[in-house]
Amino acid sequence: QVQLVESGGGLVQAGGSLRLSCAASGRSFSTYAMGWFRQTPGKERELAAAISWNSANTYYADSVKGRFTISRDNAKNTVYLQMNSLKSQDTAVYYCAAKDYTSISLYPPYNYWGQGTQVTVSS
Repeated sequence: QVQLVESGGGLVQAGGSLRLSCAASGRSFSTYAMGWFRQTPGKERELAAAISWNSANTYYADSVKGRFTISRDNAKNTVYLQMNSLKSQDTAVYYCAAKDYTSISLYPPYNYWGQGTQVTVSS
């Protein structure tokens, strides 16, 4: 079992930056693929970024590519999402997720989830 707790969300002006953190507890964090999803009301949850257990592979949605950076520190059981050049379209609840597979894609599904943190970008 893995428990995930996000932090770092908040209100920021367009063009600004935020860094989200996700602290994991439980065994074997270093073997888990990690992802940051986001969701706005009425829309499906979107995989914004993902990272493999050893940081060798990363994924970014086209909408965030070049602006967001995902990273992890296995010694601290923490994964980060650095968000730069934020746009109003980035406003969403951001969720940290984990799965005990090497694949960082949507399949197999991520099966551990945090409670989410709100990011609001004002224009």
